[in-house]
Amino acid sequence: MQLYKDQNLRVHNSLTGKKEDFQPINEGHVGMYVCGPTVYSNVHLGNCRTFMSFDMIFRYFKHLGFKVRYVRNITDAGHLENDADDGEDKIAKKAKLEQIEPMEVVQRYTVDFHNTLQQFNLLPPSIEPTATGHIIEQIEIIKEILEKGYAYEANGSVYFDVIKFNKDHEYGKLSGRKLEDMIANTRELTAQDEKRNPQDFALWKKAEPQHIMRWPSPWGDGFPGWHLECTAMSTKYLGETFDIHGGGMDLKFPHHECEIAQAEASTGHSPVKYWLHANMLTLNGKKMSKSTGNNIYPSEIISGNNDILSKAYSPAVVRFFMMQAHYTSILDLSDEALQASEKGYNRLMDAMGSLDTLKTGSKSEFEIAVWKQKCYDAMNDDFNTPILIAHLFDAVKHINLIKEGKENITQEDKTELENTLQAFVYDVLGIESQSMAKDDSNALKGVMELLIQLRNEARANKDFATSDKIRDELTALGIQLKDGKDGTTFSIN
Repeated sequence: MQLYKDQNLRVHNSLTGKKEDFQPINEGHVGMYVCGPTVYSNVHLGNCRTFMSFDMIFRYFKHLGFKVRYVRNITDAGHLENDADDGEDKIAKKAKLEQIEPMEVVQRYTVDFHNTLQQFNLLPPSIEPTATGHIIEQIEIIKEILEKGYAYEANGSVYFDVIKFNKDHEYGKLSGRKLEDMIANTRELTAQDEKRNPQDFALWKKAEPQHIMRWPSPWGDGFPGWHLECTAMSTKYLGETFDIHGGGMDLKFPHHECEIAQAEASTGHSPVKYWLHANMLTLNGKKMSKSTGNNIYPSEIISGNNDILSKAYSPAVVRFFMMQAHYTSILDLSDEALQASEKGYNRLMDAMGSLDTLKTGSKSEFEIAVWKQKCYDAMNDDFNTPILIAHLFDAVKHINLIKEGKENITQEDKTELENTLQAFVYDVLGIESQSMAKDDSNALKGVMELLIQLRNEARANKDFATSDKIRDELTALGIQLKDGKDGTTFSIN
């Protein structure tokens, strides 16, 4: 179904700072590139949030009927310490510390990355290229930039000439920085510096004898600069101009700014129509940091093996928590926030699980068509998941009223409600139900049926102490019993 023809999607373009109507370059097709991880350590939770946000965007495009090519790279070489033009390659440094091959480091943490994202129910991208697999393409782009006069060679390294580029183009337009201000706030170059200007950045770095990861090039053995790989891989698989480039807000400068400069220098035109940036995740109101100890890994949340949270939380609950904030907003992770999300998640799943049992009638008080369009309106407003979730809970309220016999719904509306909820919760938000996420749901149901039966027998025998104890103990565990004319049901709070 080509739903996109009936929906007016607007996205916040970081390049213009405005919300704009989304008009793909080729009708019915979306090309999206998202900067992937540098695989030298376990993926951290902040990165997970970024990838989860773009997974949701990917899912919504697919739901609207677009044919999407989603490219997300793996940085397995060339990413230097402090993202600068000197220092050690992060992967090579890790390999030296552990006395293993760099590609063993890459393999280990690529597997961890995939396993972690799979736990959070992320769809795999259409293409997942690696930096080391595209060295030839990167060298060719460097040649083009050199031929255009926007780069220079120095002692086996090649640098991008930012000042010369800025004479014909605008360096800093994505981040809103002015080159004049950047020049005024930087140190003078020393005699040992190879760069002509402090703002210049490496396209190719000469490999010193001790550098492990190295490749032959027209300028000698070396390795590509960090920014270059994304330009090479995005344009190879999506074309010289494509629809969407995404990544974390922290990549806006210098990484994405340098990508724009490289592409414009080599092709003569802007590479991306819409730039989308996801915001950061904080922990207990502070920036996440390994050095301060204010840090937690995804596996530690899921296992409960940490000193920060009071209990373990399922991947589905964590994903639901992430979706409760707009992708461009800062989101703070805390035990209280996760507990609240867990309660909300359980309420939503309980309502969806009870849809089959709803009795239908000849009329409906709940206007399904109006509510359904509100859900689309939320997502069409720059993928506004918190507003969408608010509408989903409006449906939960009506489902509970119908269960209690206080509202009515027709069979046709019930079917539409069920299909719409499943589409937005499972397909778009990517939130798994408890029965999907756990294999013990049938066991839980069986145990609850047994406890309800024992309670009913106690009440029939006027053993109210036992029946009240079953009810109160379950309430303490977060399980609510509901007595109605059709019997006793339960919900997990």
